[in-house]
Amino acid sequence: MVEKKLVFYFPPRINIMEYVPSTTQPPSTTTPWEDSEEVKMLKELIEWPEPQGTPSFNSSTSPQNCDYRILNPRANYSVGETLELVLTARDHQKRPKTYGGDYFRAKLHSPRLKAGVTGSVKDHQNGTYTITFLLPWPGDVQVSIRLMYSSEAIQILKRLRETRADKFYFHGHFQNQGKTKITECNGYKLSGSLCEFIDHGTGEKWYCMKPKELPCSSWTHHSMAGVRTVTSKEDDVYFDRNVIDQQLPWQIPVIHALAGTSSQGEPLLPLCTPGLLIPNPSGFYYDDIWTSRVCSSKKFPEPSNITKCLNGKVVYMFGDSTLRQWWEYLESFVPSLKSIDLHVPHGVGPLLATDPENKYLVQWRAHGRPLRMEKTMVADVHYIANDIDGIGGGPQVVIVVSILSHFASMPVEMYIRRVEIIRRAVVDLLYRSPQTTVIIKSANTGRKRVDINDWLCLQLDIILRRMFSGIPVAIVDAWQMTSCHYLTEDIHPGRIIIQNEIDIFLSFICPH
Repeated sequence: MVEKKLVFYFPPRINIMEYVPSTTQPPSTTTPWEDSEEVKMLKELIEWPEPQGTPSFNSSTSPQNCDYRILNPRANYSVGETLELVLTARDHQKRPKTYGGDYFRAKLHSPRLKAGVTGSVKDHQNGTYTITFLLPWPGDVQVSIRLMYSSEAIQILKRLRETRADKFYFHGHFQNQGKTKITECNGYKLSGSLCEFIDHGTGEKWYCMKPKELPCSSWTHHSMAGVRTVTSKEDDVYFDRNVIDQQLPWQIPVIHALAGTSSQGEPLLPLCTPGLLIPNPSGFYYDDIWTSRVCSSKKFPEPSNITKCLNGKVVYMFGDSTLRQWWEYLESFVPSLKSIDLHVPHGVGPLLATDPENKYLVQWRAHGRPLRMEKTMVADVHYIANDIDGIGGGPQVVIVVSILSHFASMPVEMYIRRVEIIRRAVVDLLYRSPQTTVIIKSANTGRKRVDINDWLCLQLDIILRRMFSGIPVAIVDAWQMTSCHYLTEDIHPGRIIIQNEIDIFLSFICPH
């Protein structure tokens, strides 16, 4: 068989029938995987500006002292136009910053209208930032800008991501002939005598400290163990609740957008099909309904709308708890969709629900290690790529993948490798069954901890989208859908956000 080559970085559009499938072997280990051209380019893609000199807390960015103003202000604006602001970052002594690297997040919103849209932030790397908003709806709108992390705090996050992969640690449970032992495990080599476990399908490795008096083959269960404090007192001041995720003082009046000549100023959009480019912003909320700017999405307000769409389908969901929320929403919202108790932990799965009347099923299963979960049998923890390799595909099959937040605390190379393996399985699936629908759910916002937070997740989200670019898959932009709603950001967002995500998901399955 012909060995598959890595051709996906900034790739052209692919005719999947012309693509040569991979062998069943894991990636070659003849050269260091971390030195591959794709890994280098992806790491360059997420490079972040560094502070100049020797930073101190007083010289770090202060959300209370930053200011912004409208560029070229006008008396009137119309729907479909853009609004530009310039932001000047200042430190705790009110001095303007001379370098960039701060993580600001911006949205335009109308609370009374339950409307919101994300803004685009451009870092000029000199202490100033240009923020651009689309005006998608008529009425009064107001600006909200938050400093998520200062550039000084981000350097600490970068250092801890690369040097302290032990922030989260796991347990391996070993048992044999009445003896039981619990040892520490992780996705990198620990110090001491180790058990090395290699998945035959993906080549992924997992390491546990070797238990005394028990063989490595007696490894039966996996579980989350705990979280280590890896910051110093000097680090902690940069993550005080008064300086992270703080809204900048309100500095411009409410803006009134006039109705445009066309419906909300938007052009006609294509049907929701895989492989579409995602504009920025990718959509907006109005009256609590997400209007996609990617494609002509549909609404599925009643259970009957969903059952009609999913009739005859087999939906496999692989990923984390943010994707499990989709399964839970469908199972609770559609009366004819009945869950089957498989006597497995709810947080791991598989969770299965079937609708015999409409002849479809929906399954969710957690992705493989590193997975923060309760004690679970090792055999029940599957790698996504292996499960996809075991699916024939076809027009009745839908695959959904969401894999990100559990990798946020790990070195980025570990995440790139996992996505590369999943991507290979997806491309092979589309080669043998090009009519299969494959959907990628992007990251949610809402984490503010040192070990898992929105900046770390943003980095991985950029990698995820780039690695799947050029491949005929659909992407549900949960990042923007969770970042501009009026609900408080939560990695497990409220039901109204999940409903809107489900509408986009179903629009890709039933675009007509």
